[in-house]
Amino acid sequence: MVPARTVDLNADVGEATDEEGVAGERALFGLVSSVNIACGGYAGDEASMTATVIAALQASLRIGARPGYPDPEGFGLRPMRISRSDLRSSVGDQLRALDRVCRAGGTTIQSVKPHGALYEEVSKGGAVYEAVCDAVHDACGASTALVLPSACRATAMALRDGVPVCEEGFCDRAYRPDGGLVDRTEPGALLADPADAACQALSLAKGAVVASDGSVLTLWVDTLCLHWDSPGAVAIATAVCTALAESGIDVVAPAPL
Repeated sequence: MVPARTVDLNADVGEATDEEGVAGERALFGLVSSVNIACGGYAGDEASMTATVIAALQASLRIGARPGYPDPEGFGLRPMRISRSDLRSSVGDQLRALDRVCRAGGTTIQSVKPHGALYEEVSKGGAVYEAVCDAVHDACGASTALVLPSACRATAMALRDGVPVCEEGFCDRAYRPDGGLVDRTEPGALLADPADAACQALSLAKGAVVASDGSVLTLWVDTLCLHWDSPGAVAIATAVCTALAESGIDVVAPAPL
């Protein structure tokens, strides 16, 4: 008998600053299998990390870290001119802050997914990728996986360097023909229809996705991302889970390495 395909379903959380936003994040906890928690660079503080870790553990979710450029004013969405040593120090400090909270709750950071502009820069490889890898190794250990866009340049570099990787796809964002995401400011960048997002999630789980120009990209994903702040996020997540289940694909968090 062929084993069932499994895929992780993740959400980026610990970013909300008001009760309505926090409720929006928590509403996904019963649907996803892992969360990436903002840890102070672009959003989040000790109080939000503590509350989010507690809620995640109550929901039996795998915990990942979500470090970003130290730019709360720009929400980490702007590339920064920062030295490799300063970036390594900043990311390391963010990871250690979340690690302290996790250990107080009896758990540890299982993966690291950079946020926003840092995610984009890390995916290109080079000095930014190396600085983040060094920070992850120092703060979390060599067995901690780095979450990267599927088939990006940094994935190949990580495999070369022996860095564990979770390759990621996006349920609710449109893809460019080069494998990147359509900019949020462009029409059609967000998949707001739950049926469309579910169709894309299922396609990605099977190894392909249709880009904005109609071309088909071959991508392998270990984890699929849902955005808590997308319009109708709960309806999208529910549709994604239903589509995966009906196709025999189990939503399961990756096992610790």
